[in-house]
Amino acid sequence: MNIILQDIGRRYNREWIFRHLDYTFSFGKSYAILGPNGSGKSTLLKVLTGSLTPSEGTIEYRMEGDKPVEIDQTFQYISYAAPYVELIEEFTLAEHLDFHFKFKSFLPGYDLESVKEQLGFAKGVFQKEIRHFSSGMKQRVKLAMACCVDSKVLFLDEPSSNLDKAGEKWYLDLVEKTKNDRVLIIGSNQEHEYAFCDEYVEILKYK
Repeated sequence: MNIILQDIGRRYNREWIFRHLDYTFSFGKSYAILGPNGSGKSTLLKVLTGSLTPSEGTIEYRMEGDKPVEIDQTFQYISYAAPYVELIEEFTLAEHLDFHFKFKSFLPGYDLESVKEQLGFAKGVFQKEIRHFSSGMKQRVKLAMACCVDSKVLFLDEPSSNLDKAGEKWYLDLVEKTKNDRVLIIGSNQEHEYAFCDEYVEILKYK
């Protein structure tokens, strides 16, 4: 899938968060959307995922063979992890993974057991309710569920938030294993999160 932006802009009230953005995100490449806190990275990601509509311009999603995808159908082709995406706190981790993968297919080469192994938690953790997890553990769960889904586009917003040094290494290993054969778009202001990306988009250039 390719994502084609033509003169995209988004504003809140009278303030433009970004404007006049022309860009194409191409299948098989990794992209970093860069900028300081509050610059509009997350807003752009929400526009790209279809959870926000642009205030001006057009956004097109096109499959191989140039087949267009309607905006209300894009959810079938994307996966998304961000610190502000909530987990179901009352579920155990095992219940949450079962629930998640009833709606999303596994990335080729993965199944429920290999996702559990990728998380790297002790066996007893999977029977604990999510509400008892640390912020770092929750972030690992969000990242694993997004990366191990068979999606055409993977969005990661501030992916190493709440992760310690070991967690950051775990994140980079996970992304290296799962980033091929899709579009990967990362919103970040931490170089270690995106140093491997092919192209960078500086959001402040579109103020």
